[in-house]
Amino acid sequence: MPAPIITFKAGRCDVNNISSPWKVKPEPEPGYIYLYGEDDLVHFCWRKRNQHMDDAELDLVMVPSDGSFVPHEGPDYPQSAKTNGRIFVLKFVSSPERHLFWLQSKPQSRDGNPSYFSPRDRKIGDIVNRLLQGEEVNVTRELASVRNVDDRPDDDDEAMEDADAGQDTRGPRGSGSGGAGPGATGGDIREEGEGSREGGADGARAASNATTDAAAAVRNFLNSLQGQQGSGGLQQPRDVPYPFLNHLLPTSTTVSMVEAAPVEQLDTMMSFLPPAVIVLGSGESTDPEPSAAAVEAAKASMSIDEKRTLLKKVLRSPQFYQALGGLTMALRDGGLPSIAEALGVRVDNGGLIPGGSMPLGGGEAIKAFVDGVKKTVREEQR
Repeated sequence: MPAPIITFKAGRCDVNNISSPWKVKPEPEPGYIYLYGEDDLVHFCWRKRNQHMDDAELDLVMVPSDGSFVPHEGPDYPQSAKTNGRIFVLKFVSSPERHLFWLQSKPQSRDGNPSYFSPRDRKIGDIVNRLLQGEEVNVTRELASVRNVDDRPDDDDEAMEDADAGQDTRGPRGSGSGGAGPGATGGDIREEGEGSREGGADGARAASNATTDAAAAVRNFLNSLQGQQGSGGLQQPRDVPYPFLNHLLPTSTTVSMVEAAPVEQLDTMMSFLPPAVIVLGSGESTDPEPSAAAVEAAKASMSIDEKRTLLKKVLRSPQFYQALGGLTMALRDGGLPSIAEALGVRVDNGGLIPGGSMPLGGGEAIKAFVDGVKKTVREEQR
């Protein structure tokens, strides 16, 4: 496993969403949150402190801008429902899933207030959040810009109590007290920081040298749809939950498909790649606008293994997942009729609301698009 970008003390919270308000119970097991980069994607991990870094109990591959890491506070958490510690929430744009963590170092406030988020606490949360957005962050320099408010060491753990923290995000929050336990603060990256890469001058994520990305074709297609969607932004009066395209096409599925694909299928998939990606992948040229002859020559020069490697690299790239996210949002915002027509996907009722002239939106549109793809493939196979 690559060296972590940032590591700090934190424990997990068990959330009981059956009760109302939700019950949040901090788990006493000492642990670490750490992030590392692999295949141009960031992994968000949690492990027990007596375990090796490769034995993480939680290892989430984060699509850029899909996740956020924010303090458990704000207008959704009224002052009457206090917590006796600092809790961060890992949220997702594409899913209602939530992960709650409590910071496990000594409080840093002058008066000992365990609910006080110090500048250092907030900076660590901000660094993690920015990494999840796909930004490059110099962790060492960022942390050097904030200091503790006193001279007490902040890397000792505190005991904690059961919490009655209410709902973490959506919905009303109940009154009452409780929390992550006195002194449930956190943010010490020094425990593992010296052995791990804390951002570094080269940033937290490696920059790509490619002059073009795998999402060019999808991005250009979406741009061409602008102005065609006279009903852009229209949403269903009643939305239905449905996964985003980037969740329906995880790397575990797409890469396995490429590894097992016959030569004919590999060539078909290669034909959908941007020409510059094919030429660049063959090592023949770096021309951003290669000719058709150059593209064909590049394909002919590549072995089967080289084609598989290129396709797997594209499928693992953050640009591919960003493109899927962009296509998902275009579908949700009323672009289903135009997109389906342009791609030759046969969707029911032309992608319009049954009995109306407005396009489907939200989860209904994604579901109709996926169902249309399945239907089109079956008809063509016949």
